[in-house]
Amino acid sequence: MAKLSTSSSSTTTSDAKALFQTLRSAYSATPTNLKIIDLYVIFAILTALIQVVYMALVGSFPFNSFLSGVLSCVGTAVLAVCLRIQVNKENKEFKDLPPERAFADFVLCNLVLHLVIMNFLG
Repeated sequence: MAKLSTSSSSTTTSDAKALFQTLRSAYSATPTNLKIIDLYVIFAILTALIQVVYMALVGSFPFNSFLSGVLSCVGTAVLAVCLRIQVNKENKEFKDLPPERAFADFVLCNLVLHLVIMNFLG
């Protein structure tokens, strides 16, 4: 019975290594502008997670401020993912949309989002 679980875990480990290697090789072909947007999304999500951890440790006295900060980070990340979808050359749905227009939409939506967030702060 012990041999069965050992061989099962070794095949799982080799499958996981093969999966990560395939993902890494596929991601290396991604254009630089999409990688920059990916880093921005990761930064926004990490900032939201740091705020949640801080709230868990310290408390949430001004709850509107905590909620505004987290929603700002998550909303910005969602808008950045939308930008990434529109800018991606392999996406056939937005082939007629110039990248400048997609970025202008991203900036305008971020302005509206943060105006709403500032209004929510009171």
